[in-house]
Amino acid sequence: MQPTPSSVPQRRLARQARQKFVEGLCSGLPELDKTVLDFLATLMNQTGTAREMQARRDAWLQYQSLRSAWLERTGKAWQEALAPHISTTRGQLAGGGAASQFELLSDDVVENKILASRMALTVSEQVNHQFDTLRQRTQSLEGQELDGSDILRPDAVCLLLVEQWVEAGLSRTELQTVVDPLQRDLANLLQKHYQAVNVFYVEQGITPQADLKSRVKRTSGGAVTGSGGGESGSGGLASQALAQTREAMAAARGGMAQSAGYPAAPQHQRMNQQPPAGYPRHGMPTAFATGMTPLSRARQRAQGVMGQLRRLLTQPTTGFDMVNAPPASAALAHALTAHRVHADTYYSGVATLMEDYSPAAVVQLVGAVRERSTELKKKATTTGEKAIIEVVALMFQSILAEDRIPPAVRVWFARLQVPVLRVALAEPEFFSNLDHPARKLIDRMGACVLGFDATTINGSALEAEIRRVVQVIEQYPETGRRVFQLVYDEFEKFLSKFLTEKQATSRLVSVAQQVEQKETLAIQYTIELRTMLRDMPVRDEIREFLFKTWAEVLALSAVRDGPQHADTITFKRTAADLVWAASAKPNRSDRAQVIQNLPGLLQRLRQGLTLLGVNGTVQDAQIKTLTDTLADAFLSKTASIPQAHIEAMAKRLANLEDFISDATLGEMPLNADNIEMMLGIDASSIHVVADNGAPVDEAMVAWAQELQPGSWYTLDHNGASAQVQYAWQSQRKQLHLFAAVDGSSYLIQLRRLAAYLQAGLLVAQDEEGLTLRATRDALAKLDANPERLLD
Repeated sequence: MQPTPSSVPQRRLARQARQKFVEGLCSGLPELDKTVLDFLATLMNQTGTAREMQARRDAWLQYQSLRSAWLERTGKAWQEALAPHISTTRGQLAGGGAASQFELLSDDVVENKILASRMALTVSEQVNHQFDTLRQRTQSLEGQELDGSDILRPDAVCLLLVEQWVEAGLSRTELQTVVDPLQRDLANLLQKHYQAVNVFYVEQGITPQADLKSRVKRTSGGAVTGSGGGESGSGGLASQALAQTREAMAAARGGMAQSAGYPAAPQHQRMNQQPPAGYPRHGMPTAFATGMTPLSRARQRAQGVMGQLRRLLTQPTTGFDMVNAPPASAALAHALTAHRVHADTYYSGVATLMEDYSPAAVVQLVGAVRERSTELKKKATTTGEKAIIEVVALMFQSILAEDRIPPAVRVWFARLQVPVLRVALAEPEFFSNLDHPARKLIDRMGACVLGFDATTINGSALEAEIRRVVQVIEQYPETGRRVFQLVYDEFEKFLSKFLTEKQATSRLVSVAQQVEQKETLAIQYTIELRTMLRDMPVRDEIREFLFKTWAEVLALSAVRDGPQHADTITFKRTAADLVWAASAKPNRSDRAQVIQNLPGLLQRLRQGLTLLGVNGTVQDAQIKTLTDTLADAFLSKTASIPQAHIEAMAKRLANLEDFISDATLGEMPLNADNIEMMLGIDASSIHVVADNGAPVDEAMVAWAQELQPGSWYTLDHNGASAQVQYAWQSQRKQLHLFAAVDGSSYLIQLRRLAAYLQAGLLVAQDEEGLTLRATRDALAKLDANPERLLD
């Protein structure tokens, strides 16, 4: 018999469950700490600008010093949340009392709640099934729904974690940096202990009562209908399924605020009260409007769409298990296997049809694919299978309707429908994970073909590679992600060669890589020279020449001929000789040696300046400054530099590459003259867009570094608009190459690229990806026509 909700022992059992849950969470804090620490350490070791690397190191040091306080405070806050009606500083609206509904929220509280709500949205997608089961069982014991601040709720756990992060002295910016790995491991931790508590409940004989509210529906006219057992026959069951489908779509629409990245409307809006501090009248917190990057906003919108799809598929009508999917029914499995074996035969007519590239042919292709989906749906024996088939069919209907995909390529996308259906039936993660290999593959191939027309892509290496990829997937015997991941990796390798295989592009990439290497070495050499001369009595004129000019000579020679080439070694020795010659010479033998070596020293200095392109009167002026400085030093009575120090400097310079590292990489200059000089040809078709000091948000810089080669963009440069394909990024992501269809190229430096993204001068032609847009379109169709989901 189900226990009476009001009985004291049952409430005590619920408290024991909460205690067990919180103890489990606290035991997992060291793992969360390790995740954050490892992530920050990895981030700190990555290359970037000097500013970025310093910020990463500061974040790592800050976390190192405050992590113990955060862990202690978080564990304590979770423990204190066990006490009923506890008073906290969270600023959360209390459940009772009218006065609390008018409480003003500080900006800090609002920002904490926003960040926590984003984390909770992602975490909830993973733990929803286990939490819902636990919620129902706890409700059956206590006779009431969980309070909004109940520690069992993912959002309550996330809010306390965020608050204690800030209270410990860590910044929200640092939390946003580590939020992805942190929320992933937090979701795993919650999932583990939700399961443990559910096992505990089962051992105590607690099973959830039927939720009466889910069985009583109110129509728009106010009539109450029963969703269970009140009707009989197929018509009643169909009506019940349709009603539940409509409810699921309504619930999905209710999540649109989250899908756009917005938190749910606060309580004051629902009561027509004045909004508290931090909220404008339209309901979106001002901190939220300004605190998110474009990349994070796009990610939040995408997660919202996936959340809607998940809620639709897990509704009671479909009964689809998003954690452990059952194997496909026998008839459907047989049909899918038959399709794999006879794919070439089935699509041969469609491929011939697509050769005329007409709109009518596209319509016929869509019809053929839809017909195949209908046949498979007839083979399905469960509502879950029917729902999956319909959703996948609608997604591919949207993809095939994308007129920016050349018709000859669309037939290969059409052939992916059944393999994707196979993986969707076997791996429910396809519907909740944006990084599923099947989604990533379709998005990457789609992004790469959007800029081509039928005449340019037909017979190309790109079309041949897409055809090969699809055929490998079709014939692969397994139904899971493995084949999609395999061909995705192969496609990425193909792109890295295909995008730069043209002779002009290949040469430009080679030179651009050399430019980055040269500028990087120049920065590194400068830093090492500064270190060497730190304690030496070297005149300012010599220091400036070595740091600003001779470091460039060393770098260019190292890139052109190699760091151990005879010329490079000579230039390195010249630096040491110049330092010694410019020091005081109190004794006659040293002065005689300077006079003897001076002609050779000046000749080597001129050779280095010529290598940089410094000639004529400019070169003469620099040499005169150096000779004047040497003359002054010749007569100086100050302390000289010991010969042993000079020899040590020369030895270190000779093997300088052994002492430098990427950790010293900073921002590098770039100009068209460097490119043309190293190309040795006219570079008029190459547009070099160098950093110009324009202010740019660091979040945009991070976004620029995440662009994927192969994607198409609209570039507005100097008032002219061009369709360009992102072809290449340098090893340290400081230089980025875009190729236009007219043969011209744009080599853009990192911070300038970020500025173009920020100003809307560079806009992606496919901002959200084929599969996400297809998911959104499928949900819209099901919203308007829910009957088709199970029909």
